[in-house]
Amino acid sequence: MNLPANIEVLAVIAGAACVGGLVLAVVALIGTSRPPGPPSRTNRLLRRLWQGSGTNRTEQRQHQALLVAAALAGGFAFLITGLPVAGILVTVAVPGAPWLFSVGKAERRAIARIEAVGEWTRRLKDVSGTGQGLQQAIVGTVATAPAEINPEVRDLAARLQAGWLGRTALLAFADEIGDPVCDQVVAALILHLTDRGERLGDVLGSIANAAAAEVATRREIEAKRTQPRFAVRFLTVMTLLVLGYGLVNPDYMAPYGTTTGQVVMIALGVLFVALLAWVRQMSTPPRPTRVLAAPDPEEVLA
Repeated sequence: MNLPANIEVLAVIAGAACVGGLVLAVVALIGTSRPPGPPSRTNRLLRRLWQGSGTNRTEQRQHQALLVAAALAGGFAFLITGLPVAGILVTVAVPGAPWLFSVGKAERRAIARIEAVGEWTRRLKDVSGTGQGLQQAIVGTVATAPAEINPEVRDLAARLQAGWLGRTALLAFADEIGDPVCDQVVAALILHLTDRGERLGDVLGSIANAAAAEVATRREIEAKRTQPRFAVRFLTVMTLLVLGYGLVNPDYMAPYGTTTGQVVMIALGVLFVALLAWVRQMSTPPRPTRVLAAPDPEEVLA
């Protein structure tokens, strides 16, 4: 590519970026004039893509910053190589590499939360054994709740103190944790609300022991998944090295400069990304089946 062509490409990219930025700024400041309504499937997909799977605002901002960095890196790769597919592959690689390297992170977090639920259950058993009511016992465990589930326990106590129905508040707590072990704890607490039995401590103790056994089992399975996860990370590193070498070595990328080369490049890229995603999926355990349903939003206050 000659210099005038480079300047023309830069001008087009800069103009598009400015227009897009102005549109986003206007929408953010004054909103849209469309009446509120249920979002369409496309809007939900775009919102999911922009916000990611983060559970808080900080994680969402990190995901958005990664998307912006991916767009900039892809444009930079296109300007260096002059190959549109190379820019696309770099754009995909920037957010894709952390996703591949983070394999197993969600499972380790889930195991830590199950262990925390078991500890909280034991503390709830001890507090309820002093003769306090269930609501007072839950509020009393807020200060000593494990850090992994402390926000959820605080929200549960706050809902109970705000006058929520005990069943609804507990179902909301189980929905936030999202694990069958927590569902067992919540089911026992809800049953206690209805029959006021005197064996709640024994039931909670049994569930806490079962949670400890579940943690041990999942950690053993997690250890057996080390080998496929190492393969995912190894393939990811090799892919990044090959892609980086191609960006700095024009002779390596020269055969892909034709239309046929671009088709071959995108075909190889799609197949390799699919392979990495498939290997990652093999190393990810299936999502456990929940026991309890989500709370009814119409049944909140007592």
